[in-house]
Amino acid sequence: MIVVTGAAGFIGSCMVSKLNKLGRNDIIIVDEFKNKSKKNNYSNLQYAKKVDRSDFINWFEKNATKIEIVYHLGARTDTTEFDWKIFLDLNINYSKNIWRICTFNSIPLVYASSAATYGDGENGYDDDHNIIPNLKPLNPYGKSKQDFDLWVLKQENKPPFWAGLKFFNVYGPNEYHKQRMASVIFHSFNQIKEKGSVKLFRSHNPNFQDGKQLRDFIYVKDLVSVMAFMLENDIESGIYNLGTGKARSFYDLANATFNALGEKTKIEYVDIPIDIREKYQYFTQANMTKLINAGYKKPFFSLEEGVKDYVQNFLITKLYY
Repeated sequence: MIVVTGAAGFIGSCMVSKLNKLGRNDIIIVDEFKNKSKKNNYSNLQYAKKVDRSDFINWFEKNATKIEIVYHLGARTDTTEFDWKIFLDLNINYSKNIWRICTFNSIPLVYASSAATYGDGENGYDDDHNIIPNLKPLNPYGKSKQDFDLWVLKQENKPPFWAGLKFFNVYGPNEYHKQRMASVIFHSFNQIKEKGSVKLFRSHNPNFQDGKQLRDFIYVKDLVSVMAFMLENDIESGIYNLGTGKARSFYDLANATFNALGEKTKIEYVDIPIDIREKYQYFTQANMTKLINAGYKKPFFSLEEGVKDYVQNFLITKLYY
């Protein structure tokens, strides 16, 4: 059986769907299922058992011998949350317990790290283990992911295979519930439908024009494809970047959304909210050499291809992956 934590969320539910498409339904899905806004993410998926997040560690200890691999994708992901105890409990200590059980029972583990660990990018975006201790995240969420990565790298006892994946800016179906934390594409689509225009952040950095802040946007279909690759292939353990390796601007993203809808581009610029302005990343771009050298050769969706598929096959029709 396969465990997927965070299975009611955006990436987790897409991973369960990907496994279903590969013919796997012997899946243990783990999440806080009382959140009704997430129910549609997993209601049509095939799985063997649903386990509440608060019960999972005890369940896992008792049933570890039945588990083939764990995809630990559940986390507190709100970059505007500043209560460190929440991140300590959910993103660090909970993850340590999963690591411990996987190690003791020789179960492969793939877990979600984040590009937020790179902070303002002063140390680059290279997933070299020697560079990771120098990274300086800009918010508690990024720090929680960084702290767990550093803890992992210090462990002498490890699962037979493990991979920490630094997700860059992920977008795609099943993020309907995320509200403020949903992708800019999701918000752009809704703004176009409601007002015929899109609001982008004005730049507060003289090195970037308004709307020309750059991100490595990765379509969730590519993300789950990489994670499935790690189930099926024997690769070296380690921390891996997971982006496309090509930074694109928010203007490009908005323009692609307008094009997918057959609408003329119309953009308004607004100030970055004060509460995140000092923590705002103006550029991210994954160095993808390590994953490619590990054997992942499938091309990634371009921004235009991914946005078109997301808008036309999911957002317009309100379908789930």
